[in-house]
Amino acid sequence: MARFGPKFDAQGVLAGSKDASRCIGYLTKYLVKDIGTCHTPDTDAQRDHVTRLVDALRYEPCSPTCANWLRYGITPKNPRKGLVPGACKGKAHRPDHLGYAGHRVLVSRKWSGKTLADHRGDRKQWLMDMLGLSATEDTGRYQWEQVTPNDTDYLPPPKRLVRVVAERMRWKHALDEARRRAQEHGADPPATSRAA
Repeated sequence: MARFGPKFDAQGVLAGSKDASRCIGYLTKYLVKDIGTCHTPDTDAQRDHVTRLVDALRYEPCSPTCANWLRYGITPKNPRKGLVPGACKGKAHRPDHLGYAGHRVLVSRKWSGKTLADHRGDRKQWLMDMLGLSATEDTGRYQWEQVTPNDTDYLPPPKRLVRVVAERMRWKHALDEARRRAQEHGADPPATSRAA
């Protein structure tokens, strides 16, 4: 039962508004604060599932200082003697929280040392390797100039848009083909990363 006193102030939040992210984060923080008590497993299968989840979370990094980063060859922030993967005392590893004890994923550039351009380069190199193409460009072959409406090869914006969409479709087809080849050969593509 919930009762609202005289200080209750209900306000709507619009998607994309300045306060939307803050409100969603605030609500999520309190909704999952003690997630382990919201559901009691009734069957052996459910209990086994919770046990497997807790065991998996035992080895997932929970913060920049978590010892579990050592499993991935990454030195945790402020390392100290005695760090052992799987022995972190952070809340995210406890069954009561099931992994929700703050930010679970760091922005990749904070722990990998790679920028977005580095990740793009990795994905490009993987794709070129799968397609058997060379990723190096011959810079002496092309000369770049600004196109003007007076040029013979000028395309009006609608035609340019159609050409760009067709080119992206070709790229997507090539990427799908590379992924198919990777699955046949057992090679995993590089992980797609989003850095904010």
